[in-house]
Amino acid sequence: MSETDLLGQNGTVGPDVVPQGQPAETPKSVDLREGSPYPRGATWDGLGVNFALFSAHATKVELCLFDEAGKEERQRIELPEYTDEIWHGYLRGLRPGAVYGFRVNGPYEPEKGHRFNPNKLLLDPYARSHVGSLRWDDACFGYTVGAEQADLSFDERDSAPFVPKSVVVDPVFRWRSSTTRRRAAPWNQTIIYELHVRGFTKLHPAVPRKKRGTFAGLGHKTVVEYIKSLGVTAVELMPVYTFIDERHLVEKGLTNYWGYNTIGFFAPEPRYAADPQNDLREFKEMISRFHDAGIEVILDVVYNHTAEGNELGPTLCFKGIDNASYYRLIPDKPRYYINDTGTGNTLNLSHPRVIQLVADSLRYWQDETQVDGFRFDLGTILAREPNGFDQQSGFLKVICQDPDLESVKRIAEPWDCGPGGYQVGEFPPGWSEWNDKFRDTVRDFWNGGSSVAELVKRLCASADLYNRQGRKPWASVNFVTAHDGFTLYDLVSYNEKHNEANAENGRDGTPNNHSSNHGIEGPTEDAAINRLRERQIRNILATLLLAQGLPMTLAGDEFHRTQRGNNNAYNQDNAISWVNWKLAEQYKPTIDFVRTLSSLRHKYAVLRRSRFLTGVRDEALGVKDVTWIHPSGVEMTEEMWKDNQLRCFGMLLDGRAQPTGLHERGSEATLLLVFNGSAEVGKFVMPEVVEATGWRWMLDTTESAQMDRTFQPGEVVELIDRSVSLYSMN
Repeated sequence: MSETDLLGQNGTVGPDVVPQGQPAETPKSVDLREGSPYPRGATWDGLGVNFALFSAHATKVELCLFDEAGKEERQRIELPEYTDEIWHGYLRGLRPGAVYGFRVNGPYEPEKGHRFNPNKLLLDPYARSHVGSLRWDDACFGYTVGAEQADLSFDERDSAPFVPKSVVVDPVFRWRSSTTRRRAAPWNQTIIYELHVRGFTKLHPAVPRKKRGTFAGLGHKTVVEYIKSLGVTAVELMPVYTFIDERHLVEKGLTNYWGYNTIGFFAPEPRYAADPQNDLREFKEMISRFHDAGIEVILDVVYNHTAEGNELGPTLCFKGIDNASYYRLIPDKPRYYINDTGTGNTLNLSHPRVIQLVADSLRYWQDETQVDGFRFDLGTILAREPNGFDQQSGFLKVICQDPDLESVKRIAEPWDCGPGGYQVGEFPPGWSEWNDKFRDTVRDFWNGGSSVAELVKRLCASADLYNRQGRKPWASVNFVTAHDGFTLYDLVSYNEKHNEANAENGRDGTPNNHSSNHGIEGPTEDAAINRLRERQIRNILATLLLAQGLPMTLAGDEFHRTQRGNNNAYNQDNAISWVNWKLAEQYKPTIDFVRTLSSLRHKYAVLRRSRFLTGVRDEALGVKDVTWIHPSGVEMTEEMWKDNQLRCFGMLLDGRAQPTGLHERGSEATLLLVFNGSAEVGKFVMPEVVEATGWRWMLDTTESAQMDRTFQPGEVVELIDRSVSLYSMN
């Protein structure tokens, strides 16, 4: 069957999938040819496999072929050609399913930055699939562990029995016409839902047991339908690239649950597959299920470092292929690594082949698996040059000019651990950024801290940070909780972190949580405290989903998911991190509240404007896009803004204001948001606005008795302490 027959017209026929390839017997005699330096990795063309590996400083590269389980090395073949620093060769007759690795010869001179050791079997940086897992042994290190000379020593043990191997795959997949990527949801209509592939379905009762915690489980109809019901337009998956568990965690009986320890940029993590031999196919099928539902998939990607650590780390891939090219080394002491990531090493994005590796990886996931966007972990690293963060860095230029990558959603975590690493608001046009200022300000306001003046900046998509160079409000990814830190329930239930299970003696996790337990640490039977906690959860959710900008929620926050006060559960692959779906039954009213908020956001464009709010009166149209209302019902004055005791205010969003670049009057609804951050019951005078005959109650975060009521301009409304209300103008 030809590739055209498999794919059909436009590559989109039929509901079935084409397997990645059955386990392939290694030919007893291979037809070795020169092959091509392009593309990189192992590429099957229907007749054989081309292998191409970049290494600028190697002297020889050997391809090792294994049995289908990756246990026994069957053949070792020297790649015959070297072109433009690419080692390559072609094996006619080799098929998908072949298991392989590389041994790379070259100088072992750590003090010059070179760590070649052919005794160490290496993963292909471009491998599309891995088989086996890392079993920690001293043989996994290029040096002799425990030797007096440390990493200057040389270890001659074979690491092959202990390390994962690469697998040749057939990437062909029959995308159904209904599940190919559709036109991306506009940025201003996007609501992101961050989740962990394994943890989200590990305890889900509707998912078959063997599929729980996998790509197949996440793509289950019940799961996708639930996410869709929340009004979510995009799921953001925590890392799904292959990663390893650090040795010190394994020795403690723990794992790297979050997955921010990448070792392969093209292969899905096998432990997330119900059928590991077809992990790529299963991943694509999951994508298709989300696309069926009109939901985009954004991947949280880690290109800032790898799992090989510093000079005392293992040799698994890049370190043994060309350490001096792949990593940033201290210029006058290349034995040591620049550690702007806090993980031991930093990928060298100043090297053209390393930039190419990352760009190829992004294009692969975008083209081959049809993902819709990427969130870049420690994004500042990617824009670093030797002189520090640079808006004109090679990586940012490559991404900006690429016609494929330009169209996907790009989100930066705009900080790292290096000097000058905090770069919130400094990424170039076309990027969105996680906005931790929104996070901290919203947390503080509802705990009685941040001022009204500070909160209104964040409600307006942080224009003080992003309103430049034609950037739009969605440049600000607003979030209050994420995988790193407290869940929303824990945020309102704990004053202190409780990370004892992490086995780090309380040293891990930030102590600066901007949280409050509201009287008792952790769970309580006190009904009054529980009511207040529920209201605070709703206050934060309403602030997040009704603010300008791009909202991101954390999976399970809508039904009080807890990590028992652990604010750094990166190594907890257990009930601490897994989503407890029993809570979804108990807290269904909160889920319904979130559904109402997202429905309002989708319905009323004034809540998700594509232009920054200015508060400047348009004399020609006779309106302001936003007006700030004092509790007395009048527009805030300069003196009122100086009142540090002010905890209550209104945000009047006028739908008659100019909605686009065309100077035309808008025709959207006019809405009034009223915030009462005080611990006391307050009073608010409904404002008098031109053309307003009344204000209709739409929503609030309390057990309200105002439902279906309309208030007259000038009428006094009583506000429950710590509450949010929403009204529309009649």
